[in-house]
Amino acid sequence: MYIKNDICYAGKFEEGIKITAVKPLKGRILLVTFSTGEQRLFDTTKLTGSVFGPLADEKIFNAPTLFHGVITWNNGEIDIAPETVYMESCAYTENVI
Repeated sequence: MYIKNDICYAGKFEEGIKITAVKPLKGRILLVTFSTGEQRLFDTTKLTGSVFGPLADEKIFNAPTLFHGVITWNNGEIDIAPETVYMESCAYTENVI
């Protein structure tokens, strides 16, 4: 468990964390595997700003790629820091989905 910006998180946060796998799910949710081995669910509908607008297109959302441990879409035009994905996601258990 750790606290950052007055928010308590389960798990152990590691600086320099990377994403090792990403799987798009229904509802613009991502199942993300981190370099710690932990899997978490990330809701991309919470991403704001015009840069994330193209993720509403199912074809773009369903085609994420990893570039040096960072999730990218649309040939690298859209990306999000692994630390943000980790801190804004929730723990995954097989019973969640």
